Amino acid sequence: MSEAIHNLLTDQQPSAISDSGDFPLDENFLTKFPSGTKVLNAARFGTSAWTITARITVELPDGAHARYFLKCAAEDRGRVMMEGEYNAMSELHRTMPNFVPKPVSWGKYRLGNPDTYYFLLDFIDMNDRIPEPNQLCSKLAQLHRNSISPTGKFGLHVTTCNGRTPQAVNGQSSWTTFFTNLLQHVVDLDFEVNGHWEELDLLEKRIFINVIPRLIGALERDGRSIKPCLIHADLWEGNTGTSYETGDIYVFDSGAFYAHNEMEIGDWRCHYNKIHNKIYTRTYLRYYGPSEPKEEWDDRNRMYSIYFNIIYSVNHMDQGKAVRQT
Repeated sequence: MSEAIHNLLTDQQPSAISDSGDFPLDENFLTKFPSGTKVLNAARFGTSAWTITARITVELPDGAHARYFLKCAAEDRGRVMMEGEYNAMSELHRTMPNFVPKPVSWGKYRLGNPDTYYFLLDFIDMNDRIPEPNQLCSKLAQLHRNSISPTGKFGLHVTTCNGRTPQAVNGQSSWTTFFTNLLQHVVDLDFEVNGHWEELDLLEKRIFINVIPRLIGALERDGRSIKPCLIHADLWEGNTGTSYETGDIYVFDSGAFYAHNEMEIGDWRCHYNKIHNKIYTRTYLRYYGPSEPKEEWDDRNRMYSIYFNIIYSVNHMDQGKAVRQT
């Protein structure tokens, strides 16, 4: 948690617009609701590495009560994170409303020192157990298969983040070009954050010059093409939950963009995720088989996992250094 966010919690008193609770809100929060809405409770809830989080209970003008989950982050990085997640989750919800909590709004606190931004979505009471593979993978394959890029391109119209790190998601018609830009961005950030490593630099240059054009480029040669599929883009077990009420699996904390569907499960190859268990990858491939050339699927999966390992290194800095050395 950044120092700025820590100050938001420690320096402010509970908001006057809430009847109870220990979480600071201000008047801008209510501008997204119908006139006459009352905040009954605003209380800290859950944990997050990059934001502060709360559960908000409101009474709507018709007397009905509703609960929401609120995330806050500070300064310009916080603005990019909250705007990006709102748009990412909105894009997911349009395609799969039974797979993500409904996004409500994002905005800025009226009073801010530091400037503070928030993202609000429906609250679903969920447990954090490891997701059941069949339900998760069938829903994920449905998301990938049914999603349609509004521009026909890879990427998204707004910058999204993986953790606290902005991603290079500017639209491209070629998946090879898009993935090259995406990976180069985090490679540059990794050296900036964690220092230069000569041997790694030489290896990564070979990847960009030789491997990506041959391995990823093969997806778009000899009459083949790749459909831009909407991916969650940060799908590990900590970003899933199972509803206590219905047993439905939901995903959240998304950095979504349109991509080759196989990139989604590159994250599952990373050893620090419990979803690393091969049952998840095998189950997903039952619902959405490999792209051609199929015999190169495992090599592509390894390539896509490099992106997630490097951005993990950027997000976690000193801890991430250990990851990039494995």
